[in-house]
Amino acid sequence: MVWGRCLLSAGLQGLRCRASCHVKRHYSFFPDDVKSLRAVVNPDISKIRNIGIMAHIDAGKTTTTERMLYYSGYTRALGDVDDGDTVTDFMAQERERGITIQSAAVTFDWKSHRINLIDTPGHVDFTLEVERALRVLDGAVAVFDASAGVEAQTLTVWRQAEKHHVPCVCFLNKMDKPAANLGFSIESIRQKLKANPVLLQIPIGSGKNFTGVVDLLSKQKLIWKLSSMGEDGRVFEMKPLDHLDEPELSQEVNEARAALIEQIADLDDEFAELLLTDFSDNFDAVPSVKLREAVRRVTLTRKGVPVLCGSSLRNKGVQPLLDAITAYLPAPSERHHDVVRWYKDDLCALAFKVLHDKQRGPLVFVRIYSGTLKPQTAIHNINRNSIERMSRLLVPFADQHVEIPSMTAGNIALTVGLKQTVTGDTIVSSKASAAAAARRAQNESETGKKKGEHASVVLSGVEVPDPVFFCTIEPPTLAKQSDLENALNCLQREDPSLKVRVDPDSGQTILCGMGELHIEIIHDRIRREYGIETHLGPLQVAYRETILHEASTTDTLDRTVGERRHVVTVKLAVRPVELSSAGGFTAFTEELEEQLSQEIKEAVENGVHSSYLQGPLLGYPLEGVSTLIQSVSMVPGTSPAMVSACVSRCMLKALRLAGGQVLEPLMSLEVTVGEEHLSSVLGDLAQRRGTVRDIQSRHDNKVLLATVPLAEMMGYSTILRTLTSGTATFSLELDTYEAMNPHDQNTLLKRMAGLS
Repeated sequence: MVWGRCLLSAGLQGLRCRASCHVKRHYSFFPDDVKSLRAVVNPDISKIRNIGIMAHIDAGKTTTTERMLYYSGYTRALGDVDDGDTVTDFMAQERERGITIQSAAVTFDWKSHRINLIDTPGHVDFTLEVERALRVLDGAVAVFDASAGVEAQTLTVWRQAEKHHVPCVCFLNKMDKPAANLGFSIESIRQKLKANPVLLQIPIGSGKNFTGVVDLLSKQKLIWKLSSMGEDGRVFEMKPLDHLDEPELSQEVNEARAALIEQIADLDDEFAELLLTDFSDNFDAVPSVKLREAVRRVTLTRKGVPVLCGSSLRNKGVQPLLDAITAYLPAPSERHHDVVRWYKDDLCALAFKVLHDKQRGPLVFVRIYSGTLKPQTAIHNINRNSIERMSRLLVPFADQHVEIPSMTAGNIALTVGLKQTVTGDTIVSSKASAAAAARRAQNESETGKKKGEHASVVLSGVEVPDPVFFCTIEPPTLAKQSDLENALNCLQREDPSLKVRVDPDSGQTILCGMGELHIEIIHDRIRREYGIETHLGPLQVAYRETILHEASTTDTLDRTVGERRHVVTVKLAVRPVELSSAGGFTAFTEELEEQLSQEIKEAVENGVHSSYLQGPLLGYPLEGVSTLIQSVSMVPGTSPAMVSACVSRCMLKALRLAGGQVLEPLMSLEVTVGEEHLSSVLGDLAQRRGTVRDIQSRHDNKVLLATVPLAEMMGYSTILRTLTSGTATFSLELDTYEAMNPHDQNTLLKRMAGLS
C-alpha cells in the first residue's frame, strides 16, 4: 500500500512539466504494481470528496484551484492565470482571455483524502458547465471577492447549488485588497444569498498587511511570513493566540468564538444539548473537536455555510480551506441517492460531460453512484436503450489522464469508447440490472410502477437553457460543408447549450448560443481545432412570439396521392395563456377525446407542436398559447401525416387571426462603475431602452442594477470600456421574456422585412 502511494505520488509529480512554452506533460507511472495503484485510485468511500469551485467571474476560482494542486503535491510550480500556465485552464481560448470556459476535473490527495475537484466557469454564457458539474458533485466551494461580496453570477451559481441540494463552504478570497471587508462580505452572503454564514476564521491585518487568520475553533494563529512575491506559502507558522501581546485581537476572537458557539447551538440540537449539560457556564471550555463536529452537521444539513478567509494569489489561507473541504463537506456515502439502494452492488453511473479527442474519440466523464466500472466491458445506456463497449478507463487530470484498471462507487472517471452516450445519460451494467433495480423501486413505490421506475432507476439529467443569440455559419467552400457539419456535431455533444439547425427557407446553417462570447468561442474552436475558416453572419436575438386574442377557425385538406384520396377537416381554437417555458399545450373536447384513436390524437398533437416552432409574425417559437381541438373529421383511409398537415395549416390561420405579439429577451444587468463615470453609463443605458432598478454603493464604486433588452446590448463591453476608460465591469444574465411595445415591434418587423 505504501509503495502504491509512492507510485501514485511519483505519477502525480510527473504529470506536470511547466515551461513558458507550455511543454506537453508526460506520466511517470510504472506499469508493474497495478494492484497497489488500484488501492490508491479507489480509496475508502468515506475518504472521497467530490467538490466544485464556483464563483462570479474573476473572483479567483482558478487561482485557488492552482494553489490546492500545488500544496497537495500534484504540481511542482505555481501556475498563474495571467501567465496562461494553469492546470485547469488548458484551452488556448482560456489562456488568451484569462477566463475559464470549460469545467475541468482534477484528482489529488490531501491528508489521506481523495479530492475530485471541478473548476467551473464564472461567465454567464457558460452557466451550463456549472449546472452539469453541480449535478454530480457532493459539495462546493463558493469563492468570493472579499471587496465585492456577493456579485451577480454568484447568485446564479448559488441558486444552481441549492437546486441540487449541494452543501457549500465559502472562501472570502482577495483579503489582501485595500477594499476587502469581512463584515460587508458576511452581510452580503446573509442578505443576498439568504444563507446563514458561519464564520470560522478572523483575518489578521487587512489590505497589504493581511498576514494570516485566527482559527476560531482552536484559537490558533496561522501566519504566512512571505518576504517576497517568489515565496510559495507552503510553510506557515501555527501558534496559540497570545492574550497578553495582542489584547485587541484576542478580544475580537473571544467575541467571535462566543457568537459562533451560540449560532451553532441555535442550528444544531445535539450541540445545544452538549452546551446546556456540560459547558453552560464556560463557552471557552468547549472542545474544538465537538465544535468541529457540530459545524459539519450544520453544513451537511445546509442550515449554515462555513466561511473562511484568505488570498490565493498571495498564497495565504488555502491549506486551511483544504482542511475545511475534508472536514465539513460530505463524502459520497453521506449524500442519499435512491439509485444506490435500488442497484445495490450493480453499476449505475451518470454521464455528465463529453470531450472530443482527435486520437481517442469522445471522452465521457461519468460519476459512479454504485457498483464498479471496468474497461473492456459492455455497458447498457438506459436513455438510448443501447449497448456500448468501454475500451479504457482514466482518472481525469485536466487535459492529461492516467489509465486505471477499475473505479469504484463515489468517484468521477473518464471513459473511452462510448460513442453514443451524451450528457445526462444513465449507464448501467446490463438491461437485467436495470430491470432488477426497477423491481426493487416498484416494491417500495406507492405511486405505481411507471412513476417509480422513472423517478428511481434513471438518474435525472441536466436542464439545458434556451439559447438567446443566433447567427448563420458558412464554410469557406462547399467542399468543407461535411467537415463543418462533423465539427458542429462534435461540439454539440460537448456543449448541449449549443444548438445547430438548418433554415428551411434558405438552407443556411444556424448557430444558436448563450451569448456573444459563447458563439465567439465556438467559432474560434472550429478554426483552431478543426482547421475550418468559417464565416459568421451578424448576431441576431432569439425572440419569441405569442398571440393577443382568442381565435377559432376551420380548414379542410383534400389531396390525392397516387390512387388514394385523403380528406380531413379540422376545427380548432387558440387563446393566449400565461407565459411559460413551454410553447403551449393541446386539449381535445370531451366528445372528441373518446372518438379519436390514439394514432390520430398523436398526429393532431404533432401538427399543433410543429406550429408552435414557428410563429406567424417572424417565424420565432411560440410561447403562452393554448389550443383546443373542437372537431376532426376524415374520410376512411386518410393517413395520419395528412391529419398533421391539415392541423398545421389550420393552426397558422388561427394564429394569424389571433394577432401576433413579439416577445423579446430582457437581461438583468449589473454594472460596477466609479462615481465619476456613473452619469455617462446611465445616459447610455437610457438610449438602450434600459430600466434602472437600483443604484447601490460598494466602497468607492457604484453598483448599477438595471433591466435592458438583449437586442440593445450588442457590443456593450466595448462601449462600456470607452465610457469609463476601462475601469467598469458588468455582468449580464437572462431575466425574462417580455412583450415589445407596438412602436419597437413595428420597427423590428420592418427591419426584418428589409424595409428599413
